[in-house]
Amino acid sequence: MPRPPQLSPAATSIKGSVYSSVLHRLAAYGGEVYPLHVGDTFLEPADGCRMEDLTVAAHPGMHRYAPPQGLPALVDAVVDRIRVRTGVPVERSNVFVAGGGTSGLASVVGAIVSPGDEVLILAPHWPLIEGHVKMAGGVPVDVPFFGVADSASTAAAVVEAALSPRTVALYVNTPSNPTGRVIPRAWLEALVALARRHDLWLLFDEVYEDYVYRGEHVPGLSLAPERSFAVHSFSKAYGMAGNRIGYVAGPAAAIAEALKISTHTVYAAPTAAQLAALRILEGAGDAWIARTRDAYRSLGEASADRLGVPRPEGSTFLFLDVAPHLDARGLDGFLEDAADRGLLLSPGPSFGPCPTHARICYTSAPPDVVLRGVEVLASLLGK
Repeated sequence: MPRPPQLSPAATSIKGSVYSSVLHRLAAYGGEVYPLHVGDTFLEPADGCRMEDLTVAAHPGMHRYAPPQGLPALVDAVVDRIRVRTGVPVERSNVFVAGGGTSGLASVVGAIVSPGDEVLILAPHWPLIEGHVKMAGGVPVDVPFFGVADSASTAAAVVEAALSPRTVALYVNTPSNPTGRVIPRAWLEALVALARRHDLWLLFDEVYEDYVYRGEHVPGLSLAPERSFAVHSFSKAYGMAGNRIGYVAGPAAAIAEALKISTHTVYAAPTAAQLAALRILEGAGDAWIARTRDAYRSLGEASADRLGVPRPEGSTFLFLDVAPHLDARGLDGFLEDAADRGLLLSPGPSFGPCPTHARICYTSAPPDVVLRGVEVLASLLGK
């Protein structure tokens, strides 16, 4: 018989389940489940910004396609927001509305990465960025950074050491998923200077920009608008993960190419989600974030204190090295023991060269559930 067509090496090299490999063990578990493996929120979006608040009578055509760049009113609101937050005089040609931050990043990577190109990724890192680079035929290069760099000079040095003639871009996520760290301004300025010296693109993943508890968030676009892309998410900022809505900003010529990629994958972000996002940017989201930031900070600090790890500087995650508590089964065994108690954690290797780490999201369930899950983890750690 003839051999069937082969599968794409790019597809087969991408990880499948990156946030949990032990979900199947819950089938035999009858108690309360603590889903701390997924980066989500227990909160609903702001009043007036939920699907139930949108009607066809008020928004004729809300179930039809939106323009690929985004609804004009939302694009204008995004432009205004970026100008205020960054001081950069962006225009409509510098932005597009994406089907979530994930889709936006994938579109940008597809526009700037050619087969064989290398993208440096500050590690530990958000897992899906590796897949984006591989889908474009590129090579993701983990750069151990968080917990390694301790100054602006070492931040630049560890990245420069990873450069090769094939390097075309640097991915920077701050506030960081999974570490909860916020990269200081001086460090970012050093990375930008390096990118200019070596003529690199900069990919700034800023989906947790509104959740900084210590330090400051410095918009990457404000530092190097000529070579930077900034990716933002209504999912993370406003509890709209299921809506699949975000936006991207960057140099106009490159954004036009990224929009082509977006158009050929999702065509346009969901129209109803864009209408809800517009309401957010018209003012409904500000008070929601102020309340939510306080709730997230409280949960993060309580979780960190109970587990005996540093309090998070930002984002919604804690990243723990559980090496002293592993037996011959390694990290898989630890994750299995946690799942057998109803606790789901994300495996460290999904985030880079972190074979003995686990990540928790302390906003993925109601606070009482999260804190009970943290107690389970504390017991596994002997605390």
